[in-house]
Amino acid sequence: MDSFKIKDEFIKLGQAMKATGMCDTGAEAKELIVGGQVQVNGEEETRRGRKLYPGDSFTFNGNTVTIE
Repeated sequence: MDSFKIKDEFIKLGQAMKATGMCDTGAEAKELIVGGQVQVNGEEETRRGRKLYPGDSFTFNGNTVTIE
């Protein structure tokens, strides 16, 4: 499990996926999220605009990142 430190109050899921290198573009992030391939805090998430706050985690393809 990795962690990603944010500077603001929250980060959107699609932005977090790009920032952590889980995908290359926002369009790719959208496809993965809408396709049900991403989990937030252990539950499937299909909204790419889902706000992640410190303590939240998201998982894609067996890789989990925790927001700090």
